[in-house]
Amino acid sequence: MSQLVIILVEPQLGWNIGSVARAMLNYGLTELRIVNPRDGWPNPDATATAAGADLVLGNTKVFPNFREATADLNIVYASTVRAHDMVKPVYSPREGIAKLSENASQGARVAMAFGGESSGLVSDDVSLCEGIVTVHTNPDFSSLNLAHAVGIMAYEWSLMQGTYSHSHKEAPSLASKEEMNLFFDHLESELDERGFLMPIKKRPGMVKNIRNIFTRLEPTQQEVRTLRGIVRYLSRDRS
Repeated sequence: MSQLVIILVEPQLGWNIGSVARAMLNYGLTELRIVNPRDGWPNPDATATAAGADLVLGNTKVFPNFREATADLNIVYASTVRAHDMVKPVYSPREGIAKLSENASQGARVAMAFGGESSGLVSDDVSLCEGIVTVHTNPDFSSLNLAHAVGIMAYEWSLMQGTYSHSHKEAPSLASKEEMNLFFDHLESELDERGFLMPIKKRPGMVKNIRNIFTRLEPTQQEVRTLRGIVRYLSRDRS
């Protein structure tokens, strides 16, 4: 089974990144990706709090944006307490990790994404995720440290190991995030060309709604190719 990838989007403190690495290795996770870290990378503060989780820190990959960080993945869930006014499936950690584990057992590359310490994930990033995982906490004191949130997901993942086996019937190959993003680029370009995404002030919300429709479907590679063929056919010049 492929491993759960952990993605930190615009983390601020090296101390927290190191603590995340420590929590990951506690439960056997080693693939960490960072998007645009505020203080750059590598960060000596991360080494201090990683407590020897050098395997994670040494393999950490840095990306300039969320799209590039997820390009080779199939299913990404967002860890957030806010739905960002989007209609997406919302899971508890156990439910969400169980679904990701099942996807991984069938060959999918899966990930959990976490936002920065001060404001979490932005709407544009959440719109590219297939689901939301929310940790239910004390409503009077709900703030979780970044490493705590990652540790909860990593623990649930460790519990799922062995639950799903490769004896499952192989599922059709899911589209990668990059294939989905290229489809979105194609579709949105054609919709812009025809004036559908108007007025301009409503365009961001309309784009998020369109992306949510398709990310909820978790389409296969063949289905995305079919969708792009439909867009090409409908956009032909019929004059």
